[in-house]
Amino acid sequence: MLESLYTPFAALLFPGGLFALALGLALKGLDRRLAARLQARVGPPLAQPLYDLVKLARKRTMVPDSANESVFLGAPLIGAVSMALAAALVPIPGFYTPSPVLGDLLVLLYLLTVPAVVLMIAGSASGSPFGAIGFSREMAMMLAYEGPLVLVVAAVAMRTGMGMGGVISFSLADIIAYQQSHGAFLFDPVMWPALLAFLAFYPANLGIIPFDIPEAETEVLEGPLLEYSGPALGLFKIMSALKSVVVLGLGVALFFPLAPTGVAGLLVQVAKLVILMLIGVTVVRVSCGRMRIDQAFRFFLKWPLALSVLSVAMVALA
Repeated sequence: MLESLYTPFAALLFPGGLFALALGLALKGLDRRLAARLQARVGPPLAQPLYDLVKLARKRTMVPDSANESVFLGAPLIGAVSMALAAALVPIPGFYTPSPVLGDLLVLLYLLTVPAVVLMIAGSASGSPFGAIGFSREMAMMLAYEGPLVLVVAAVAMRTGMGMGGVISFSLADIIAYQQSHGAFLFDPVMWPALLAFLAFYPANLGIIPFDIPEAETEVLEGPLLEYSGPALGLFKIMSALKSVVVLGLGVALFFPLAPTGVAGLLVQVAKLVILMLIGVTVVRVSCGRMRIDQAFRFFLKWPLALSVLSVAMVALA
């Protein structure tokens, strides 16, 4: 009975669902406030992302005449639900570990592709030419950064398998247990290329400058999201907030899951997410200009891909 209630609770309340949403909105509010301070501005209130959601919930969703209504309205719901499920699969070292069946790293990787696919579907279903441009850009970006991510995960799984009888493990529980016994991959020189490749991956996956090309306001006017309004747009905002927690939490689990047990472990996890956000999101988007789509594509095929291949090779030879 309790086991049957575990998955809905994890997806709806903790660590996914409402908890992950509150944490994601807090991270986004902190990011906007810190970015403003770095640019010598005051910035919005920390709760501004929540205020935006409340405002969108009170507005009406407008569906363009040229849009496929069922796909147009279904896409944001699928994206938000997928990220709520993904957040339930991300462990909190020392505090929460998903069951070995649910906490599979490959399942999490599949779920992480859903937001990009949903944005592409939304752009094409809206019937807007800007949405179509955003669709093509999102697809190009996804093709560019997914390859390095898969190789980074392969390197982590191979390194974990070396301490488990040579069996490659894609279990997040095994990856965390290995690092707790042998030391975090953050301090392992063999894993440094994979770490650098991941640091390049997550700003692109989160869609922030310099990789916000599919939704560039000055070029394609939010691209796939141009025609969205009201609660439907709010669902995309929810998806984005949840994805922030998932991607940053995945980085912690893969490279630095060491933490105390109990509530202290939860607090340490939140602190790690804030540090990762500050380094890889806030500072990057404040200090960089937007790339062109061809520049971003070449960047990922040149540097993160090379680093991830190098990491796999180093692990294989270690």
